Amino acid sequence: MSDAKKSWPDLSGRLDAGAHVLGVRVYYEDTDFSGIVYHASYLRFMERGRSDLLRLCGVHHSALDAGITGERLAIVVRHMDIDYLKPAHIDEVLEIRTFCQHARGAKIILEQTVERAGEVLIRARVTAAVINREGRARRIPPEVVERLGVVIASAD
Repeated sequence: MSDAKKSWPDLSGRLDAGAHVLGVRVYYEDTDFSGIVYHASYLRFMERGRSDLLRLCGVHHSALDAGITGERLAIVVRHMDIDYLKPAHIDEVLEIRTFCQHARGAKIILEQTVERAGEVLIRARVTAAVINREGRARRIPPEVVERLGVVIASAD
């Protein structure tokens, strides 16, 4: 285990009841002039949630790009539907919850929420795709599906 992992065991969040949970504090840079979180900041928060879900399942973007599965691959967002329900404000602590609905073919479907003390502020449905370096869709490698199966199975 690396020294960073020992010092910051929860830096990547945690897996909890079929979901990945990541704590995020709202900083000044995340807000507009009124102290309310700027809409695009939620995209960054949710990207961190998706990336850390993969990381805790043992799937690393850098390893996929290095070709560990035989071909250099990337997981990219193909489509996202977002409902902005309530605003978050500067200095609040939010929880980004990411649920992996399924991973089949070249597609991964995720549901995400941004919550404040259990209250849902944002809901998003994300379609991600696995592509090669030329941008062509590729089947999700079996070892990635297997590792994601931990959270998919517990989400049902």
